[in-house]
Amino acid sequence: MDLPIVYHPNYVAPLPEGHRFPMPKFRLLYELLLADGVAHPEQFHTPQLPPQDLIELVHTPDYVQAYCEGTLDAKAQRRIGLPWSPELVNRTCVAVGGTILTSILALNCGLACNTAGGTHHAFPHYGSGFCIFNDLAIASRVLQKLALVQKILIVDLDVHQGDGTAYIFQHDDSVFTFSMHCEVNFPGTKQKSDLDVPLPLGMEDDAYLQTLASYLPDLLSDVKPDLVLYDAGVDPHVGDRLGKLALTDTGIFRREMQVLSTCVAAGYPVACVIGGGYADDLKSLVWRHSLVHRAANEIYRQYRLM
Repeated sequence: MDLPIVYHPNYVAPLPEGHRFPMPKFRLLYELLLADGVAHPEQFHTPQLPPQDLIELVHTPDYVQAYCEGTLDAKAQRRIGLPWSPELVNRTCVAVGGTILTSILALNCGLACNTAGGTHHAFPHYGSGFCIFNDLAIASRVLQKLALVQKILIVDLDVHQGDGTAYIFQHDDSVFTFSMHCEVNFPGTKQKSDLDVPLPLGMEDDAYLQTLASYLPDLLSDVKPDLVLYDAGVDPHVGDRLGKLALTDTGIFRREMQVLSTCVAAGYPVACVIGGGYADDLKSLVWRHSLVHRAANEIYRQYRLM
């Protein structure tokens, strides 16, 4: 059996011409994985829309209803940064379903990847920074509710702090939040993760990977999670418009190999989401996002999971 990858054509919803959120990247990533032979069609799993009560395990019913019906006030809508449409509501919910499915597949197979996800700026009662519903938090709650896991470790390597996730789980010992992010970057007001590692501007590959290596193995042995949820944001890349760090393509690939091999070798299943990435050159951005799937493929074969 091959590495399970999750994708849905509805991961792409229309946005106004010139919008700075790179919406086409989700479809282009799927196409690149197929074109490069990283994955074949049978490897892809299609998520379903999650019922609203699962989203409400994390988000307030008022917020979920207002967003889904398009009745959020203009200020709350601006804070999200994406113009409302029924297609975007569907896309948002399908992507949450994707991370739930990825997590279940990871428990069954040892490793699985979504081709979307990582909406870590969404809080229980509002959205922020292109994030509407927090897929990492919802997937964690769903798996706990189904009694599939007790303890979860969220490893968030997006360049921006996972502030929504940190806030949601701040008083919850069953989910450990680890965020390694650029210290002077969005969000302006940081929340308190269980472990925050703020990084200086312009940090390069070796320093970044050494920093990560000094935390991750110890975290795994301390937390002993039933599942690792990995937010593999590629915005720490030197070419990212919103990043402010200086990782190369090679550095990103080494990071993915490091995270996945460290977890899998120690016997911890990993569910990957792609997180943030912003670049004018879509082709190079999509390549960066594919690195986690390329690394996961190698690790999956190396450890002969399943």
